Amino acid sequence: MSTPLLSIKGLTKVYPGVVANSEVSFDIAEGEVHALLGENGAGKSTLVKAIYGLIRPNEGTMEWRGRPYAPTAPAQARATGVAMVFQHFSLFDAMDVAENVALGMDNPPPLRELATRITEVSNTYGLPLDPGRMVGDLSAGERQRVEIIRCLLQDPQLLIMDEPTSVLTPQEVDILFKTLRQLRAEGRSILYISHKLEEIRALCENATVLRQGKVVGRADPRKESARSLAEMMVGQTLHTPTRETQEFGAPLLEVTNLSLASPSAFGTSLKDVTLTVRKGEILGIGGVAGNGQDELLAALSGEIRAKPDAIRMGGDPVGHFGPTARRAMGLLCAPEERLGHAAAPDMSLTENALLTGAWRQKLVSKGFVNWGKARGFAEAVIDRFDVRTPGPHVAARALSGGNLQKFVIGREILQRPSVLVVNQPTWGVDASAAAAIRQAIMDLAHDGAAVVVISQDLDELLEVADNFAALNGGRLSAPRPVQGLTMDQIGLMLGGAEGGTDAAA
Repeated sequence: MSTPLLSIKGLTKVYPGVVANSEVSFDIAEGEVHALLGENGAGKSTLVKAIYGLIRPNEGTMEWRGRPYAPTAPAQARATGVAMVFQHFSLFDAMDVAENVALGMDNPPPLRELATRITEVSNTYGLPLDPGRMVGDLSAGERQRVEIIRCLLQDPQLLIMDEPTSVLTPQEVDILFKTLRQLRAEGRSILYISHKLEEIRALCENATVLRQGKVVGRADPRKESARSLAEMMVGQTLHTPTRETQEFGAPLLEVTNLSLASPSAFGTSLKDVTLTVRKGEILGIGGVAGNGQDELLAALSGEIRAKPDAIRMGGDPVGHFGPTARRAMGLLCAPEERLGHAAAPDMSLTENALLTGAWRQKLVSKGFVNWGKARGFAEAVIDRFDVRTPGPHVAARALSGGNLQKFVIGREILQRPSVLVVNQPTWGVDASAAAAIRQAIMDLAHDGAAVVVISQDLDELLEVADNFAALNGGRLSAPRPVQGLTMDQIGLMLGGAEGGTDAAA
């Protein structure tokens, strides 16, 4: 057999109170797309950070083409031939594409020369980019292209991709996969991390499965079902969310002709948005990233104020109220950006539980915080939503992205809101956790809440929602029942064809 491109042998990484990786071993061959699977907190991020030189393992070795490989910094990994596209983009909105690419290179050429190379490489790999465009004006898919092209300009032999399709449309996913297959045909290797198991089955020929930091299985994804892969990850039978049909009650949330300017220079203003969500109803709102999702959540949460009558709860005008007043009335929100918006990174989980649960959970009395009660609330969220963490004393930034997402969503649901608005509720979480979050959302609606789910995952919306509306350029389509709605009709609605009805005829 030929020498692997990268061989990992007995790699172990220990943090205080946590064994993140325990004797992990596997090989990545030349020209192979290798999946790294595992539920949230399984140790995937720690492992790729070791490969990329961001952390140093406590034990174990790595070999690159048969020679010792122990990078002490990302620059050393890049010099060897390893590149990484992170789940969270590291780009500056107020700079153009070429300037952003230059910032991520160790020895960038002059900008004029770099711009020419960006154009050439992006066209070669089917990811066309204008090097002079401002990043703030790019879609999420185009921003990812910037990150990928920045890596490809360094001629990597191993490309690590962490949740690369979480913000992409189906069409953008197809383009990305075409590019990745081209890279594989050139003999480059790809280490691919994703919770979207159908993508894993379509793209990867080998998979290593982690659970609680250990390798628990290896598989050829092409010979497995998405369900069998998910059950291999979690070590138990996967729960399928279910919901009983019920009649809807009176309107709990009404938005009428809401028009608001985006507070961001690169945002999308809301234009004449109208919607009604009734007791027991889940309204799913889909749209390509950057079409006003963040602005809509901010308007509903009270972070952006509106005219009093533009937003009503139970018939009462609340458009002029801020977040605290709306929370007291039962309108709770969970934004997409979990670290920095939904949670304060350096504060403990107890403190983060207090931030939004202070009044509804009665964690404050006469100006004094009941820290024991706050800790108990945080522990309830951790237990109910299976948040993998040593305890509520841990800082939010110490959690994996998926585990922090479970905490953020659980914190809001356990407060029993009458109206819940969530943006990307299962972004970056594994199949088992996604099923649990969706079940909790459906249970909340079944108990009488009105729920708005904003998501780019169309399968998710079709699974949980009763009615579907599309957000395009800050405008919201008229909602349609999910029952009987086809992907072609949804595609037309996402593209701005009102109702998605006769446009395809």
